Amino acid sequence: MKKSIAIIMGGYSSEYEISIQSGNVVYQNLDTEKYDLYRILILKEKWVYVDENEVEHPVNVGDFTTTVNGYKIKFDCIFNAIHGHPGEDGTILAYFDLLGLKHTSAPFYQMAVTFNKRDTLSFLKPFGINVARSHYLNKGDKINPEAIIAEVGLPCFVKPNHGGSSFGVSKVKSVERLIPAIEIAMKEDDEILIEQFLEGIEISVGVIEYQNKVKVLPITEIVSENEFFDYDAKYLGKSQEITPARISKEQESNVNTAAEKIYRVLNLSGLSRADFIIVGDKPFFIELNMVPGITSESILPKQARAAGISLKELFGNAVEMALK
Repeated sequence: MKKSIAIIMGGYSSEYEISIQSGNVVYQNLDTEKYDLYRILILKEKWVYVDENEVEHPVNVGDFTTTVNGYKIKFDCIFNAIHGHPGEDGTILAYFDLLGLKHTSAPFYQMAVTFNKRDTLSFLKPFGINVARSHYLNKGDKINPEAIIAEVGLPCFVKPNHGGSSFGVSKVKSVERLIPAIEIAMKEDDEILIEQFLEGIEISVGVIEYQNKVKVLPITEIVSENEFFDYDAKYLGKSQEITPARISKEQESNVNTAAEKIYRVLNLSGLSRADFIIVGDKPFFIELNMVPGITSESILPKQARAAGISLKELFGNAVEMALK
């Protein structure tokens, strides 16, 4: 008997359109001979099942079911394709846990920790993971630009503590530009991370649970046409994403070791993508994406293909690992 899989997409953040793209790619590539697939759109104003005719059917938030033509549909597993809140921060996953529903992401606590950039950095430092110097701000804090620059240096990055797709991120090259950059970031989040700029090779590496084992995927080198790997570079073709990365064997080994260590010490599961800057031969961890982009042109699917894993296999494995 086929398993019923709900693919949740959308969300409440600025990334909701990207999430819908990711969710539709999952819908198009999961094996329909093994699974009955249901696209579930999660938005602030509605939770609905969108059928193959684009007709919307309300989702019962009491038990996460939907009813079509008098037939109540229950789900065996949830494929989480929501970037940002409430999918990537663990909020909706805690709800699924209360309902006893399996899902393709890491447990909700791990998702909450990794979605918080500050908490992730604080957690990893004692385990010997290299990170950039940083300064934290909360909304309403008194800001001393000169003191912050003395701590992290110039240039530096100002970014929302929560969120992805580089929304609200600025590269600051002068002390005069720090306050405007903080104001931009504060439009996305009440908590801000100001981080040292690291001169080096920017890379990203996927780590997944594949066939019951932790697997590090081939590394991608990112060469942005812009000041950094911003929204345009990620989604509008303003970057080169080279897989496998043009790095030495020692650099590759150091990155693989760090990426797998992060996955294990955080006790993660499901799909993940870690970003690093390599300085010399040493990788510096930047951030972790626990619901990475999964369109056919996204970084992690390209890395999977380089490892001989198709989208059908990648997504099907995620479901099977959740169901086991």
